[in-house]
Amino acid sequence: MSIEKAQALVLRKIDLRETSLIVDFYSRQFGKVSGVLKGIRSDPGKFASNLEVFSLNDIVFYRKSTTSLHLVSQADKVQDFTGIRQNIEKTVLASFMMELIASVMQPEDKNEEVYSLAVNCLKELETNYNPGKIATIFKIKMLALSGFKPHFDSCIVCSSKIMAQSKFSMAHGGLLCSNCCHRDPASRSIFRGTIATILHIEKNDFRSSLNLGMNPEIKKELDVILNSFLNFHLGKELKSQKMINKLAVAV
Repeated sequence: MSIEKAQALVLRKIDLRETSLIVDFYSRQFGKVSGVLKGIRSDPGKFASNLEVFSLNDIVFYRKSTTSLHLVSQADKVQDFTGIRQNIEKTVLASFMMELIASVMQPEDKNEEVYSLAVNCLKELETNYNPGKIATIFKIKMLALSGFKPHFDSCIVCSSKIMAQSKFSMAHGGLLCSNCCHRDPASRSIFRGTIATILHIEKNDFRSSLNLGMNPEIKKELDVILNSFLNFHLGKELKSQKMINKLAVAV
């Protein structure tokens, strides 16, 4: 058993018995780490953080070699992202980001780019007037960084260059050229601007992606395709995505 220190985002937390919590963190050093915080519910003052989802914390944990569930002995809040929590839309989007990381990243599979993306998105979300755009960029880059992305560089069946009349296949996980569209009758048409937007965001850093223009039609199609792709390949709709949908209907 070794003692480790890390700065980590809270992905989710689960009640354990009557007094404790199991918390999933995402850290730069270790990737996704799960830990038990004993007694925190019966004695909240035992830790210097309330471990709210998407808060950033300095943690100390005893890393066990025989299990992926470790013992967290210290948790000190570094940043709570209060500016996000004051807005319901931003709060739900930040929660979605954490739930997506928890769903697609394997335990203790270190990925510094995923950590940096999450922290940068949360910092931008606090002050940016366009939270929906940040969430879309996050989805695209998160799928690319996790190796989970749909294939938009060429036809996923024959590898030919994509020209006009290409379609997106959920089942195949990518684009089909006009000669291969018959492989999936359920494939759907897609704007060339949507393809170009996804490729640009995949290949450029977060800041450059923020400066990219995104008209409402492209944004709408991006959300439909990305959400459908996630639902199809995860086998479920994320809880926070359901909340996003409800907020959109309410507006």
